[in-house]
Amino acid sequence: MKKFFSLIAIVTLSAGSAFAGCGKIDTTEGKLKSFNAETKVAVVETKAGEKSFTLTPTSKGAEGAAKLEGKKVKVLTSHGKVTEIGKA
Repeated sequence: MKKFFSLIAIVTLSAGSAFAGCGKIDTTEGKLKSFNAETKVAVVETKAGEKSFTLTPTSKGAEGAAKLEGKKVKVLTSHGKVTEIGKA
């Protein structure tokens, strides 16, 4: 019985950690070249070139992104989705 409960505990803990998520956040800094308010697409000019990001309704700072055009910004993404955009 002791082995059975130990096995159940190990399986439960390993399954729980498999669904925890990685929590990786990518940071991109550069100058906000353009922002299209209709499509919510922001184009950031970085040292490596231009990158475009699509903001979602849950993205922090999305409502003020148009005001940041031409300024240095920092874009935080997680799994390809913008989590936050703001001044750098």
